[in-house]
Amino acid sequence: MASVEAGTPIDLVVVGQGYVGLPLAQAATAKGLTVVGLDRSQRVVDALNSGVSHIDDVSDAELDVMLGQGYTASADASVQSRAKAIVICVPTPLGEAGGPDLAAVIGASRAAGQHLTPGALVVLESTTYPGTTEEVVAPILREESGLEPGVDFHLAFSPERVDPGNPVYGIVNTPKVVGGLTPECTAVAKALYSQFIDTIVEAKGTREAEMAKLLENTYRHVNIALVNEMAVFCRELGVDLWDAIGLAKTKPFGYQAFYPGPGVGGHCIPIDPNYLSYKVRTLGYPFRFVELAQEINNRMPEYVVTRAMAKLNADGLALSRARVLLLGVTYKPDIADQRESPSTPVARKLIEAGAELAYHDPHVPSWSVAGHEVERVVDLATAKADLIVLLTNHAEYAPEALPAGVSVLDTRGALRGTEGVETL
Repeated sequence: MASVEAGTPIDLVVVGQGYVGLPLAQAATAKGLTVVGLDRSQRVVDALNSGVSHIDDVSDAELDVMLGQGYTASADASVQSRAKAIVICVPTPLGEAGGPDLAAVIGASRAAGQHLTPGALVVLESTTYPGTTEEVVAPILREESGLEPGVDFHLAFSPERVDPGNPVYGIVNTPKVVGGLTPECTAVAKALYSQFIDTIVEAKGTREAEMAKLLENTYRHVNIALVNEMAVFCRELGVDLWDAIGLAKTKPFGYQAFYPGPGVGGHCIPIDPNYLSYKVRTLGYPFRFVELAQEINNRMPEYVVTRAMAKLNADGLALSRARVLLLGVTYKPDIADQRESPSTPVARKLIEAGAELAYHDPHVPSWSVAGHEVERVVDLATAKADLIVLLTNHAEYAPEALPAGVSVLDTRGALRGTEGVETL
């Protein structure tokens, strides 16, 4: 394994080696940049340096290539003192007030400021509300380093656009938005990313770049809520919503297809629009679109359980005495990422209702819900259940793979037209 020797200049330090930071480090390393992945978890650092990846989008074999190209992971924040550029990719979960918990961003900014050198570039990629780079990160860097942002060093925001498991769009071929504190900051950030990303899009400033990320995900959040609400009343109207969506998307302009499901999951859609709602509320305005969309999407797990109960009742069974098998507990197909998966609230409500619960997921070897270790089914074809609820449409879940004679509630429309299957 190659590593960065002490005293050697570092082109890029990527702070946070998760679903955003590690692929970013991979792309930069592949283009010949000297890259250090900085992570506060010594366990993660040791695993990475030994060639063991913890995310879907970078395999062990790909990590081995990275190590051979000079990538190294570290838990020592002082490596930033040798960095030409520092990119912060740390999580921003929701805080108690409904806005982003900036603890990780603040901690990373303090550490970067303590080791910042004149002329260096700092980029924040963590999703947050407009104004964070200028109002939170810049003062911390100034205080810790004694350097003036935009004068003595460069500062920018560039929203991450990582879609785990996407076989078409990755770090390199997804256009990269960059917005600097000053035009020169934007130019320096663009120069960095241009070395390993195909297309760079310049924003007017940091606030516009921050807003762009929230706009992208709020758009999806609201439209998913629309079809989720339609799924509830279309059943009452006797309308096949899936067919209607298929018809609507034949229009070559003015329409984009969104699909209903058991809720929304992942690191963006359930979380990011709340940042914008939080910021708007500080101005004294309600952000009714986002708040209503959140309400609709949050009640979908309850609707799934209600539909499961109705389907069991039609078969003469009570939910409290039924064995329910959940298919797919990750937030999207064919990956292991469980962040904010709607499968968790669905399972919690089923357990509370007294159901005997089991799950099948080829990507998740064990699964606990509210302290309850859920039984894992390994052989799907011979699984015993009174009802199957398909929550995530992994590629393995073809009709012929399911146990014969078991009723199915399909929340994803993946098994439409199959005998014994009822869609959401």
